[in-house]
Amino acid sequence: MPEQLSNELANLITEQRNPASGRLDESTTEQILRLINSQDQLVPVAVEHEIPFIVQAIDLIVDAFTMGGRLIYVGAGTSGRLGVIDAAECPPTFGTDPSMIVGMIAGGAPAMFRSQEGAEDNASQAVVDLRAINLSPRDVCCGLAASRRTPYVVAAVAHARSIGSRTIFITTNPRSQFNLDVDVAICPEVGPEVLMGSTRMKSGTAQKLVLNMLTTTAMVRMGKVYQNMMVDLQQTNEKLVERSRRIIMLATNVSYAEAEKALIEAEGRVKIAIVMILIHVSPAEARRLLERGNGFIHRALAIAGGIGDTTLSDPAGHL
Repeated sequence: MPEQLSNELANLITEQRNPASGRLDESTTEQILRLINSQDQLVPVAVEHEIPFIVQAIDLIVDAFTMGGRLIYVGAGTSGRLGVIDAAECPPTFGTDPSMIVGMIAGGAPAMFRSQEGAEDNASQAVVDLRAINLSPRDVCCGLAASRRTPYVVAAVAHARSIGSRTIFITTNPRSQFNLDVDVAICPEVGPEVLMGSTRMKSGTAQKLVLNMLTTTAMVRMGKVYQNMMVDLQQTNEKLVERSRRIIMLATNVSYAEAEKALIEAEGRVKIAIVMILIHVSPAEARRLLERGNGFIHRALAIAGGIGDTTLSDPAGHL
C-alpha cells in the first residue's frame, strides 16, 4: 500500500520537481523571491484556460441557489481552508445567509488553525460530515483537492453524486489525468511548485482565484450587485456602514447626509435606499419593485419607468 501510494504521487504534476528551482537552497533571498514571483505569474494564465468550465460550474451554482439549494465546499488542508474562507466572506459581502455557502474541511473547525494528522485520509468521515449538514439533491458539492486524490474529498463528492447533488471538482493536476465522475471539473494546470509538493503555493493561489470567480459571479447573477458595487452587504462593523453610505452616494449622486437618511429609512437595506432615491418612491414601493425585479436594481428601475425588460421572468438572472 505505501509503495502504491508512492507510485501514485509520483505521477501527479503537483508532486513533481520544478526544474526552474533545482538550486533553490543555494539562491539568495532576492533570487528566491524573483523565482517564486515568476512562477506565480503562470497561475492566472492557467485559470484563464479553464474559464469555459468555470462558466459551467457557475450555471450549476446559480441554478441551485434559485431552487433554494446551497454550495458546499469540501477540502482538506490548504484547499479546505480556502473553501471555508470563501464561504465565510459571502455573508458580509453579499448579505447571504451563512447556510447558503458552506465550507467543510477535513478535521473540522480545529483544522483551520492546526493540521489534523490523518483527517484527509478519512473517507468515511466525509460522508458523516455531509449527512450532518443534511446535504440534499438541491445542493452543489464542490470538491477542492490540488492532488485530485485526497480520500476525504473524493468520498464526499462521490456521496454527493450518489444522492443526486450536482458536483464540481477543482484540482491543479491536468484534465488528461482526471478520472472522477463529476458534473464539472476545473483543472488549472499550474505545473510543479517551486518547493516540491507545497501546494499551498501556486495550487492554492489558483484555487483561490477560481473560488473568487465562482461566488462573485454567482452573486452578480443573483442580483446582489448594482453596476460594480455590492448592494446587499451586511453592516456588521463601522467600515461596512460607511461603505454602505458611500455606495448609495456613488449610485445616486446624493450627499452624505441624504445617503444616511435614506439608509435609515430603508432599515439598512442599501438596495432599497438606492431605488428610493433614484425614482423618488417610499421604502415599501422600492421593496415591491425590487421583488418584482427579482432583486436586481436595474430591473426595478426598468419596471418603474415602464421600460420593457425581457429578462424579468428569469429569476436566476441568466442574461
